[in-house]
Amino acid sequence: MIQKHLFHRSDLVRIAIDAMKERGLEPEFPAPALRQLESIDGTVDESDSRIRDLTDLPWCSIDNDDSLDLDQLTACGQMGSEAVKIFVAVADVDVLVKKNTAIDQHARTNTTSVYTSARVFPMLPERLSTQLTSLNPGEDRIAIVTEMVVDAQGEVTHSTVHRARVRNQAKLAYDAVAAWIEGEADMPDAVRAVPGMAEQLRTQDAVAQRMRVRRRAAGALDFETFQPRAVFEGDRVVAIQQQVQNRARQLIEEFMIATNTCTAQFLAQHDRSALRRVVRSPERWQRIQQVARKYGEELPPEPDSRALEAFLARQRKADPQRFPDLSLVIVKLMGSGEYVVESPRGEPIGHFGLAVRDYTHSTAPNRRYPDLITLRMVKALLSGAPSPYGAAELAILAEHCTRQEDAAQKVERSVRKSEAALFLQGQVGQQFDAIVTGRTASATWVRMFTPPVEGMLLAEDASLDVGQKIRVRLVRTDVERGFIDFETVG
Repeated sequence: MIQKHLFHRSDLVRIAIDAMKERGLEPEFPAPALRQLESIDGTVDESDSRIRDLTDLPWCSIDNDDSLDLDQLTACGQMGSEAVKIFVAVADVDVLVKKNTAIDQHARTNTTSVYTSARVFPMLPERLSTQLTSLNPGEDRIAIVTEMVVDAQGEVTHSTVHRARVRNQAKLAYDAVAAWIEGEADMPDAVRAVPGMAEQLRTQDAVAQRMRVRRRAAGALDFETFQPRAVFEGDRVVAIQQQVQNRARQLIEEFMIATNTCTAQFLAQHDRSALRRVVRSPERWQRIQQVARKYGEELPPEPDSRALEAFLARQRKADPQRFPDLSLVIVKLMGSGEYVVESPRGEPIGHFGLAVRDYTHSTAPNRRYPDLITLRMVKALLSGAPSPYGAAELAILAEHCTRQEDAAQKVERSVRKSEAALFLQGQVGQQFDAIVTGRTASATWVRMFTPPVEGMLLAEDASLDVGQKIRVRLVRTDVERGFIDFETVG
């Protein structure tokens, strides 16, 4: 059936706004927040003598090509015995966004920025998140800096946390940096323009890879999830692309995990409760065992992240095309992450997927409200002030942030489906190579290889197995509901 209405980018924006409202999220900033924004006339430069001057360090940001809300910077310095000191600076958003102000109340409502290709719904107004509280190139900013000494085996042996003034010397992008580090492209101009930056990045990459090897040996799980993203040129969707993991993303991932761990430990060491990010030991471990048996493998009777990671690594190598689908199954069986309040004297729940005991969210305060909460708690500790959040308030916030983060993820997933349907709306009747990704009693799901889009087979075929490669014809797209329907060919 051919759609009567030809959809455009503006339709996706409307669909995203409706999805936000349905999930209890505010798509627009309320009037009090906009009035507060008008009263902010620039950045704040505090004169506190405890704020160190680290503007001379070779700081850089690495993020997506189109990211403007820069939350963190990295730098490094060589030490003896192959140890390296890693510096991570996180934007001090609290300088301009104080607790219980109108802007803060909106941020607390949504708890996260919501990213769709058609429109981004930022947690903080863009004048703040992409300008005044963003760690933009050439601008002095106050930040929370975590210094970590990493030894030759990739272990953090010592860390400190303090406030400092920093200056971003190079705004870099994941894909360009990764292509250069991996020897597939020339050095990015932004790297070449800063003396010593190339050496900085190569050292940081080497340290991050050591940290990554150490975490995976400890049982950190390495998934490859299926999250295609629409690429626009004006009002048209011109491509659907799957984000590819690379060395630059791994560099930032490792440093942020380490920073989040050090921040959690810093609060605990000073007898402060914290809002921690946890993934519990899987209650559905028996189901995970059953999945492994389908691949001819046996997992231990009790949850074991090392054994699960070894199984995943073997499957990634044996069947890379099906690995994203296996990843999704395991992620669902493990259960979602959540925010909880943990006392320094209690036993940490830990993060099963990352294989770490102490973990919080602290590195993205422009984008995530739990990080802004943690930032305020760290600042209070550094200044000798009492915590700005009591235990009861933290408990309420933990539950709220978990719920709203889940809502935001559902919005992003639903809009991604509508984006894919929009891209394919003019290709009804065309044939594609695909793979069977899932089966239930009433439906069979397939994913096209190019573009990477998933949909449903209209007619049930009992002969099809998950992982089987087939030829399909696109029968229908429904942009409003994000439906894409296929039929088998031949």
